[in-house]
Amino acid sequence: MSDPAVALVMMGILVFVICIGFPVAFTLMALGVAFGYYAYFQPDQAFFDNRVFYLLTQNTFTVLNNDALVSVPLFLLMGYLVERANILDNLFRSLQVALRFLPGALAVATLATCALFATATGIVGAVVTLMGLLAFPQMMKAGYDTRLASGVICAGGCLGILIPPSIMLIVYGAMAGLSVVKLYAAAFMPGFFLAAMYIAYVVVLAIIKPERAPPLPKDQSNVPFGQVVVMLLKSFFPLALLIMAVLGAIMFGIATPTEAAAVGAIGAALLAAAYRSLSWQSLRESVFLTARTSAMVCWLFVGSATFASIFAYLGGNQIIKEAVLAMNLTPLTFMLLAQVIIFLLGWPLEWTEIIIIFVPIFLPMLEHFGVDPVLFGVLIALNLQTAFLSPPMAMSAYYLKGVSPPSVLLTQIFSGCMPFVFVVIATMVIVYVFPSIALWLPNAIYGR
Repeated sequence: MSDPAVALVMMGILVFVICIGFPVAFTLMALGVAFGYYAYFQPDQAFFDNRVFYLLTQNTFTVLNNDALVSVPLFLLMGYLVERANILDNLFRSLQVALRFLPGALAVATLATCALFATATGIVGAVVTLMGLLAFPQMMKAGYDTRLASGVICAGGCLGILIPPSIMLIVYGAMAGLSVVKLYAAAFMPGFFLAAMYIAYVVVLAIIKPERAPPLPKDQSNVPFGQVVVMLLKSFFPLALLIMAVLGAIMFGIATPTEAAAVGAIGAALLAAAYRSLSWQSLRESVFLTARTSAMVCWLFVGSATFASIFAYLGGNQIIKEAVLAMNLTPLTFMLLAQVIIFLLGWPLEWTEIIIIFVPIFLPMLEHFGVDPVLFGVLIALNLQTAFLSPPMAMSAYYLKGVSPPSVLLTQIFSGCMPFVFVVIATMVIVYVFPSIALWLPNAIYGR
């Protein structure tokens, strides 16, 4: 068997083993070491003299010494502290009252809360779970259609994948060798454009079919203007100010992503203290969850670097590249092929595995097809929204099912998510046709 064929076997084993539930990081390392031992094997060599062991240790040191990844635990700590600041209920209530005159006000308030909270945390499971406990019962009590209420929470909770400070964009930037700052600037407008598309869909649906999204009762909407302003000042503006300060410092070059993330973590702690929700227990939980998630990301990088090195050494990258180039694809058909593959991979795999394992296969081809890697990254971030929304592995649906009443069926949640999947696809098409939506801001701030 030729080396490229061995590389394809290696990839096939990886996909199979991941699909049956083995830990991804250790699967990558195990396959990298096993096939690397074969690739570097010399008959007269001692067992531990094989170069694959040097490769593994070198990759471990290089990954853990990567400055771009330092911001990951800091942004995670900021998100976990905000999550435990107990401001979500006040935020949702204030937005619900402020937006009370819009059709589908509860759903619109839910999406707006999700967008802001997802920006602060970037943790899909946390946002969907918390909003499922807070907003879902209120929408059910108000007579909302179960499918619409489910879709709103699941879709809104996924916005943190795209809207900065997104952990996914940090990981993509590290894999593609791109500036995280530029990626953040590129994702800013598409992220809020997607949120606006969700809100527009809900408003139009509430106008056409008001029985699916009834207006707020008068006792909830009859709130004096001054009281609404006070509610927003107490809940919305402090969190919005923290987020805009962090993102503004990054985008305008006042601070690096790592420095801004550190300030954001301190700001989140102060915000939690101001709301009297900062305790030793919540701080310890936040640090523990930060360490656990950061370790997962770092070891995924180590395993991916080892696997990718051996895969490329055996000629796997070259054979895939030659196969794609042999199709004589246009830039449009290449983008369609890449996005369809990523969409399908989103069913069995998490976004971390897709970004770290499979996206690097496409990156060397971008120059050939004249595709901007920044635009490509934004489209991937949009596409990965569908991974959390489309069955059979729509994780946001399972998060919501875990906190919803037993009467709410998983099939209802899946059904509610599907219109939002089509909204995501429509947004991807618009961003591809009008790339300035993503590229105007980074080009205006940093130049081409």
